[in-house]
Amino acid sequence: MKILLCNDDGYQAPGIVALHAALAAFAEVEVIAPEQNNSAKSNALTLHAPLYVHRAPNGFRYVNGTPADCVHIALTGLLDYRPDLVVSGINNGANMGDDTIYSGTVGAAMEGYLFGIPAMAFSQVDKGWAHIDAAAQAAGDLVRRIGAHSTPGGQAWLLNVNIPNRPLAELGAPKVCRLGRRHAAQKAITMTSPHGETMYWIGGAGAAMDASEGTDFHATANGHLSLTPLSVDLTDHHALAYWAQGLSHMLAGGEG
Repeated sequence: MKILLCNDDGYQAPGIVALHAALAAFAEVEVIAPEQNNSAKSNALTLHAPLYVHRAPNGFRYVNGTPADCVHIALTGLLDYRPDLVVSGINNGANMGDDTIYSGTVGAAMEGYLFGIPAMAFSQVDKGWAHIDAAAQAAGDLVRRIGAHSTPGGQAWLLNVNIPNRPLAELGAPKVCRLGRRHAAQKAITMTSPHGETMYWIGGAGAAMDASEGTDFHATANGHLSLTPLSVDLTDHHALAYWAQGLSHMLAGGEG
């Protein structure tokens, strides 16, 4: 198996180092990751500045761009082969519920998925890298078992996995879950600069609003790995008929 490995915490982060070691035990792994931390960059691509690729002493390649940049240029010119799987992580902190919209970890995996390659994003629930070796071993085992899986239609798939910060023996089996929901983010933090100007810092993520049974929040709180298949289609299919009917009335009313 040939795996392209990326993350959003940067190529030197403990999460990607540990995950690379776990994957390299059974696969050919190519690391192409951001030079700096790029958390919350989602699917952003750098379109108005050049990207440079350098190789670190450990063999990892790093890019002065976003996670999606790394995967994009890898698949459109940097690599001379098509990987079997794109893996992203392990992220320093959860990517559950609404987090997936902002996540650079998920964005890197999604970029592979958009190119028709199966992809997996891995995150630890709590920040700080506690039990990162256990998380890497659990992630590696999951990749080894399902990384070569092919759907009946042969379509690519995108999986979002969150791993509790626990010793390996205390991790429960993976559970297939839907995404939960969070409350609104915390209030922006304001500070005064040395020049007297007000500075704003984005506040922390909100608490879980929907952590009911069947969600990723519930599974990880109970010690299980959460595994959520993701889709890129943002269409609100349930609302199509409502808006089609409503728009026809609005247009008819405007003509009258």
